[in-house]
Amino acid sequence: MNHPLTILGIESSCDETAASVIHGGKIVSSVVTSQLMHQKYGGVVPELAARAHETNIMPVVTAALEEAAIQKSALDGIGFTQGPGLLGPLLVGGCFAKSLAFSLGIPLIGVHHIQAHVLANFIDDPKPTFPFLCLTVSGGHTQIILVKDYFSMEVLGATQDDAAGEAFDKIAHLMGFGYPGGALIDRYAQEGNPQAFDFPAAHMPDFDFSFSGIKTAFSLFIQNKTPEYIRTNRADICASIQAILVRMLLDKLVKAAQKSGISTIALAGGVAVNSYLRQQLKQLAQKHRWTTFIPAITYCTDNAAMVAITAYYKYQLKAFARFTSPSLPRYPII
Repeated sequence: MNHPLTILGIESSCDETAASVIHGGKIVSSVVTSQLMHQKYGGVVPELAARAHETNIMPVVTAALEEAAIQKSALDGIGFTQGPGLLGPLLVGGCFAKSLAFSLGIPLIGVHHIQAHVLANFIDDPKPTFPFLCLTVSGGHTQIILVKDYFSMEVLGATQDDAAGEAFDKIAHLMGFGYPGGALIDRYAQEGNPQAFDFPAAHMPDFDFSFSGIKTAFSLFIQNKTPEYIRTNRADICASIQAILVRMLLDKLVKAAQKSGISTIALAGGVAVNSYLRQQLKQLAQKHRWTTFIPAITYCTDNAAMVAITAYYKYQLKAFARFTSPSLPRYPII
């Protein structure tokens, strides 16, 4: 193929319907529609999310193509999130991608959601060099990944129960912030003292994580506190609990970097937008002489640009999905 590749990426793993176009290795459009109806339920309701994806996917894809000034006939392939994620939402995105690719007679490219988060680090310059360690932190996953190549990744450590992002949101819920509340903890913590309250950190072997204990500890701490006490001490409480969660993440990252001897470090996933995590990583980078990479905030949370860039690299390997294959394959690597 002599012309630059043009690929449409589609993301529908949870409650964001997203589409993005990559042309010649550059993201030329990225459109995301979030579903606000889940706030009143305190979490994502899978059936409602799937129905919203059905409503949103056509307008979102159309908007992405228009923003990129690309006709469907100019597409060389379509990438879509195969998983992991919520079954109903994944099926909506997968069926749409398969139908469109089949109608256009172009390849279909299945994308692993967590691999896409990692490869979001290759959307903008500068880009990391291999090998590097990636701390991937989201509402559903917390992993330290050794990235040897675009599609050669090894999980060195992972959470054994809850994800860090889920812990942030659960703690925010206990404080009455609503859903999703992790961003509010970050906002209030900026005015607080991270040493005001002492919370216990879980100690797991090797590079694994556990966040169920810190949620229990916080629940016990907050259960007898009045709403007035929480309002008065909100900034300090947020700063303190955020500090221990970030310390739990970065202590393991330091350990992995020291044992592997790798000094190129990246962040990925929705929790990578947390300002305190970014700040603390920069301090560690200076201390340990790391070279660090963090995607732009819009590419940390669920988006289709990360799907598009991943599909772009897979296309070059001709790693295409079969139209008759299951939408949710096994994932032995990540």
